[in-house]
Amino acid sequence: METFTLKTTKPIEFIDITSEVQEILKKNNFISGVCVIFIPHTTAAITVNENADVNVRKDMIKEINKIVPLNDNYAHSEGNSAGHIKASLLGFSETIIVESGKLQLGTWQGIYFCEFDGPRARQVWVKMI
Repeated sequence: METFTLKTTKPIEFIDITSEVQEILKKNNFISGVCVIFIPHTTAAITVNENADVNVRKDMIKEINKIVPLNDNYAHSEGNSAGHIKASLLGFSETIIVESGKLQLGTWQGIYFCEFDGPRARQVWVKMI
């Protein structure tokens, strides 16, 4: 297993981490199997989506904020309930097939770290199986 740290800069942001994950595979000479990317935080998530047009990320943030507003009379006293809910909706892990040392993503797909309670220093765990 390998880990790396991200420093997020905004309260909510999607960061493309595809190249960091691919570099871990290369560094470990991992040729074939599956790669599990896990986020060990309760107000952050991981997802796979389009990485060609930055507007997709903007649209995703806009819509998830409509679904789960920042302030909605939540009971949780820390003030970050929206982040917990958003993270649970997207999920804390992704599993991606690896062949010939490459992540088997679609033409337009990338791996995104999703921050919902930033800015913070965050961990990303990568397990090669």
